[in-house]
Order: sequence, then structure tokens, then C-alpha cells
Amino acid sequence: MLTLPQLIAAGITPTVARLLLPHLIVAFDRFEIDTPRRIAAFVGQYSHETSGFTRLEENLYYTDPARIAQMFSALREVEKARAFTRQPKALANRVYANRNGNGSEASGDGWNYRGRGLPHLTGRGNYRAAGSALGLPLEQNPDRAAEPEAAVLVGAWYWKANGLNALADRWQLDAITRGINGAAMAGRADRVERCNRALDALLSMS
Repeated sequence: MLTLPQLIAAGITPTVARLLLPHLIVAFDRFEIDTPRRIAAFVGQYSHETSGFTRLEENLYYTDPARIAQMFSALREVEKARAFTRQPKALANRVYANRNGNGSEASGDGWNYRGRGLPHLTGRGNYRAAGSALGLPLEQNPDRAAEPEAAVLVGAWYWKANGLNALADRWQLDAITRGINGAAMAGRADRVERCNRALDALLSMS
């Protein structure tokens, strides 16, 4: 079982570690995240996704149009992206329209179902699937996915549903990154460092 000292040694601040530890223990038991490698890969990968478990909701406030163009294929042209700087709601509605179960740009689904939870779950269809699996009304109340307990459960459900336990068993960190982040492999080096640090903490403090 994961302990508070191990979680802190993995790089999580004490305040955040104390808040999340009970939820992590429950989720790990429910979704068979129950070995040092599985736990360490989970903590390391999602720590990167959420800036040390401090950001449970996607930040869509961009000041640089070139960064928007780099991040979102729907706005590859910098001049088009310029209109969406400092406009997180408009940006979400544009780039997430008609994807993952979302309606059109005008529907507002892009913003309503923006990334939340540990995996930054995105899209009405994914909220529906996660909510059904977890017994939570996430499609009806998407903000719930950014609350600590639900955020951890969503992360653990996504982890097991996408076969990441098996990849963690083989310590295939790049494959796990693709499973969470897609082909972009964003933050690869930081993810590897966080996962290895978490594994060291678990093995040295067991």
C-alpha cells in the first residue's frame, strides 16, 4: 500500500499528498494498481499531467498564438490562432467541437467537457463512459471530475481501461505516455524522471 512518506518522496508536496492519499488508496485497490511499478508509473505519469496533482482541470488560457497553433491541429495557422489568445472558453469550443461525442462549436460542449481529472478527460462521450463505469454523474455534472476524489477515480479507471497496468509491469513508460498523451509524447523526459523517482521511493521505503 502506498504511504504518505513514499508519496512525498516521489515529489508530491505534503499538503497535496495528504489530500490525495486516501483517494489513491481506494482507487488503487479498485483498479488493481497494486505493485510498485504500477503505482510508480501512475504517480509519475499523472504527476506530470497535473503539475504534481495541483491542476485537476485543463488550462486553456494561452497568450501566444504560436503555442496554440502547436498544440491544436484545428488552429494550425498562427493568424487563425491569434483570435483565441486569452479566450479559453472560445478556444475549447473551437478545438474540441465535433470530437469525442461533443456537439458543434455553438453547443458549448468543448468548454463544458474540457480536460478534467488526472488524465484530463476530454469530450462528452468520454465523460459519459467514465461516469457509467464509476457510477458518477459526470456527463450531467462535468465539474465533478475536477474534484479530488472523482479526479483520482477517473484517472484509475482510465489507467486500467487502457491497459496501462500491463505496460507498467514491463516498465514501458513511452507506451504509457502514448496511452495518456497520444503521439505527441509531450514532456517525455519529465515523465520518465517522475516515474523513476516514484519507483525509487516505493522500493527504498517499502
